[in-house]
Amino acid sequence: MTKKPEKPAAGTRVLKTRIKKKSGLKESSRRWLERHMNDPYVQRSKADGYRSRAAYKLIEIDDRHHLLKPGLKVIDLGAAPGGWCQVAAARTKSKPENPHVVGIDYLGMDAVPGTVVLEMDFLDDDAPARLIETLGGEPDLVLSDMAAPTTGHRRTDHLRTMHLCEVAAEFAISVLKPGGHFLAKTFQGGTEGELLTRLKQNFRSVQHVKPPASRDESAELYLLAKDFKG
Repeated sequence: MTKKPEKPAAGTRVLKTRIKKKSGLKESSRRWLERHMNDPYVQRSKADGYRSRAAYKLIEIDDRHHLLKPGLKVIDLGAAPGGWCQVAAARTKSKPENPHVVGIDYLGMDAVPGTVVLEMDFLDDDAPARLIETLGGEPDLVLSDMAAPTTGHRRTDHLRTMHLCEVAAEFAISVLKPGGHFLAKTFQGGTEGELLTRLKQNFRSVQHVKPPASRDESAELYLLAKDFKG
């Protein structure tokens, strides 16, 4: 089981990276970069070889809810840069010669052993069929860490990401094996009543989860729907 990044022992001096104010960055950008560089999950992801700190979100959710098991077929929507693919491939024991983890993203990314990644937009009309064809059958688990590119307008960004969550949910309902699971990024702030109703109609358990690796100040949540009725 992967542990959370440990806090420094009492009396231990922690070296922090500081970005100079005269670095040419906007103050908000400077603060974000400084926080990112000093994030223990960012530091640990580099040490553990994960593509991003987001890998620990899936690790922590899976440690608690046991979604990933050897041999399961998995689809990862919005896979770049590949952290979730790494975790899924390792925990399902997907091998390069017989991969059963398939990702998709319009952004290019380096290959992940045990995973096939389609470089295309999930919203393309032929994307769902391509995913199932590549996987070679129905998935046991559909993952989505998709978020829309930000516009700077919080309400607009929220609605755009919620749309991606809704599309991912409809995809999961249409392709999952009976008993399968669905996990997707969402945000606090409403507009998801219909989505929750739809999931509750099709899964035996639906809940929001917020793993420790998700920053406290973030409105990010994950929707976890378990045991697809089929």
